[in-house]
Amino acid sequence: MPAMFALGDKVIGNAEVATFAAFGSFAMLMFVDFGGPMIDRLQAQASLAVVGAVFVCVGTLTSRNPWLAAVAMGLVGFGVLFVGVVSSTLAGATTSLLLAFILPVSLPGAPSSIPERLAGWAMASIAGMAAVALLWPAPAEDQLRVRATATCRALAARLRLEVARLLDGKDTGTAAEREQTTVAADSAVAELHQLFLATPYRPTGLSTTARAVVRLVDELNWLHSLLTQSRKPPPGAVNPAPCAVKIAAAAVLERGADLLETPRTHPESLRSALAELRQTLAVLEHNATSELPIQRERPGESAVMAEQRIREFIGSLDPSFRAQELSFVVSLIGSNIDLAASADRRRWIQRILGRQPTGLPGTLSAAQERAAAHVERHSLWLHNSVRGAVGLALAVFVAGQTGVEHSFWVVLGTLSVLRSNALNTGQNVLRAVGGTAVGFAVGAALLVPIGRSTTLLWFLLPLTILLAGVAPSVISFAAGQAGFTLVLVILFNIIQPTGWRVGLLRVEDIALGCAVSLLVGVLLWPRGAAAALSKSLAEAYADSASYLAAAVEFGMLRCDPSTPSPVGPAQQAVRAAAASRRMDDTFRGYLAERGAKSIPLAEVTRLVTGVAGLRLAADAVLDLWGRDDGRAAGDRAAARLELLRSTESIRGWYDDLANSLNGVHPVPAPLPQDRDADGRLLQAVRHDLRGEDGQATATAVRMIWTSDHLDAARRLQTGLVQPASAVHHGK
Repeated sequence: MPAMFALGDKVIGNAEVATFAAFGSFAMLMFVDFGGPMIDRLQAQASLAVVGAVFVCVGTLTSRNPWLAAVAMGLVGFGVLFVGVVSSTLAGATTSLLLAFILPVSLPGAPSSIPERLAGWAMASIAGMAAVALLWPAPAEDQLRVRATATCRALAARLRLEVARLLDGKDTGTAAEREQTTVAADSAVAELHQLFLATPYRPTGLSTTARAVVRLVDELNWLHSLLTQSRKPPPGAVNPAPCAVKIAAAAVLERGADLLETPRTHPESLRSALAELRQTLAVLEHNATSELPIQRERPGESAVMAEQRIREFIGSLDPSFRAQELSFVVSLIGSNIDLAASADRRRWIQRILGRQPTGLPGTLSAAQERAAAHVERHSLWLHNSVRGAVGLALAVFVAGQTGVEHSFWVVLGTLSVLRSNALNTGQNVLRAVGGTAVGFAVGAALLVPIGRSTTLLWFLLPLTILLAGVAPSVISFAAGQAGFTLVLVILFNIIQPTGWRVGLLRVEDIALGCAVSLLVGVLLWPRGAAAALSKSLAEAYADSASYLAAAVEFGMLRCDPSTPSPVGPAQQAVRAAAASRRMDDTFRGYLAERGAKSIPLAEVTRLVTGVAGLRLAADAVLDLWGRDDGRAAGDRAAARLELLRSTESIRGWYDDLANSLNGVHPVPAPLPQDRDADGRLLQAVRHDLRGEDGQATATAVRMIWTSDHLDAARRLQTGLVQPASAVHHGK
């Protein structure tokens, strides 16, 4: 930045060029840090430079009319803030993009000044790209991928240990080894989840690879919860089929970890492991079919004995269902890893043309889907985008109408302190003005002995820039404001030596911008992310429960050849995914808000994780019935009726939970297990769903496994009541 500033001020001798070169350097290097391979980083920097150049032109053309400037600032501000929802790359560049428009729109200039301003911006862009490529280039390692790789291996090790203990009939290895394996898996999942939530926006870009990898987080979290909740099998001989599925699942996780680590290698090993998992699952389904007791009651068997036998059989099916549930999640994990690696192996021309691997939507459709998810009145991202746009537009208008000398700082002050609720905006006002005052005091103290000599100021400029860049992260927000103020005092005294007055004007302008920010924070959605979080959780649970019900209904129609081929619940799936995205972004906003949390973070996290579990249960039911050929013999009416009854009961509970999160009703008690319904379902399956060979059909097993998926959604309720009560009482 000092080099570009010196080039514009001392060599070219144009203050306009020098100013835009200086602040363009801030935008290109201090306010954004793109990740990924160097070629991707340079492409992102070049894109930022091009968009910034357009903003410089538009901002300059609208800068001389306060009304037009305010409207333009509002439109551009909303667009820049809202578009970040589709990509973490765009979200990370928000401040730089806004700075590229704030600077020209708040410094009135004639159209004839556009070439000078563009020249300064271009100088900063070229220097910024050179600095990114040559000065300590950041490693291309994707930390999310690294953590996902370690998590896959840790969960695979836990699976293998569990199977070894079952097959040996005794504890394998020492207690310390078992404890070490379990702790390693728990730590790997916790670190992955913590990294995923470490930023105020979902850490995924629009690239095909990023979209595939980010899905792994929810899936690995849910796989870990399945292993944690796994029950000890009933006494007796161990069924080898579920063990074979678990061993095959562990192999998929291990081969997937290898491919995540070296995505350029051939995926044959992972694909073979996935094929082996599908084969072992088919054997599991066949064994479960052959073991289903479809015969009539035994002669002389009492009703009590028959009921006891049915309950014992239902319990014996649990290991098979657990293995089937686990295989579904692991198959998703393996498929997503394969897609990510396939995207990495594309040739450069395929990337430029947007050619996607089979199984992933195109970039444009993915962006449209993400943006559409937040065009909803409860979306915190939409709230913050509107709030930011109104605040920036109002700041531009106030600065233009009041005629302050440095109107740019009024708008920048608004941008610096605007947060999601009035309380935190007020806290940031104090930090911003206090930090600015400290920076002014330090700058004034330096200028007294220096006087009008600019030579010493040139030596101090790089040091103060370093301080301004480091202070916000290392010290505090207020320290960053102080460092930035010190940079500005030195910068403007180099351009036009005026002594301490520059710092005083900076304090006045920042105070005016803070007042605008505080006003907007009070007027627009002043309750903040905590209130929005409960609404987004309620919507996510209601829409996910609707998706689960639609998936079960699809299965019930899918297995009936007398009805037309049913259409899958695509609309319900899209709504559930959109609600989940809004919830995720609101949760990040809640985490990012300063101040004490009214609800314990652990309780909120359990509610957020529960949404993913409910959606995955619906995905599993949909996948289960997608493999049914619809040609099973027998009458399905009785079994279908039992499943639909259970589905409606579970959906009703989650609807009540959603109402309680909105503060409408108390939190409902968890539904108890309905053993009578289990018995009726098994009786219906025994009597009605058998093939010509007298054995139960695969449809019969899918009926029972659908019931098990519904029961998993019911068991999830127990862990949600306490955190939901905390949210309900905290409203």
